[in-house]
Amino acid sequence: MARMEGKTVLVTGAAGGLGLAIARAFAGEGAHAVLVDRDAQRLAQSVEELRAAGASCSSLVADLSDEDSIRALAEEVCAAHASLDVLVNNAGLAYGEIASGFFGLGLAKWQHYLAVNTLAPLLLAEHLRAPLARAGGLIINQSSMASNVPGTAYGVTKAALNAVTFGLASQLAGEGVRCVAIAPGMMETEASTGALGEEAMARLTAMQLAPARPGSPSDIAQACLYLASREGSFLNNLVLPVDAGNRLRGYRG
Repeated sequence: MARMEGKTVLVTGAAGGLGLAIARAFAGEGAHAVLVDRDAQRLAQSVEELRAAGASCSSLVADLSDEDSIRALAEEVCAAHASLDVLVNNAGLAYGEIASGFFGLGLAKWQHYLAVNTLAPLLLAEHLRAPLARAGGLIINQSSMASNVPGTAYGVTKAALNAVTFGLASQLAGEGVRCVAIAPGMMETEASTGALGEEAMARLTAMQLAPARPGSPSDIAQACLYLASREGSFLNNLVLPVDAGNRLRGYRG
């Protein structure tokens, strides 16, 4: 039997990149994958791709910067699924001004960044608490090794997400729900290559220990699968680095 047979997993930011890879991995192990994204057209294409490969999946469009949209999303999930085995809070903002210094952003941008990267995972955990508890479920928050990098708004949002992870693990323990975070290092995705450029990607890759390569979406997806599997069921209240040991050299964004 496939590892995730009969389970339901919800993945945010799943229209492409890491989120789609995570959804594909869970579906490939027998789970029903609920893909969530704000890009309706791209989301529909991704769901069609997964179904063509034989996956069981569905999709929901939501704007995770808006609490009403989060609430509506949770209501749809609860109406369709009595229980939820895994919630993967993958959606987030990573490139552009959020990766720059603190000053000059203004309150509105700070609030937007925190809303998507930090508060949306917290609100989804709150609104999906009941189906997660019924399944004895797992919350996986997508953090980053950049949470250790001083001086970027992105790092602040991810450091705060780590704190949210620890708080949720404590508050939901009595309901049998685990909460962990994954902290990727240098990832080679379409978004990262486009934002950083090949020269910066090569420089950051040269900082890796072993293996001496950037991470792939599959690396993150497999880590999520392990955490959600029976073999990973004793892991809770942690931030798991998936960075080829780069933290030992001092991660730099």
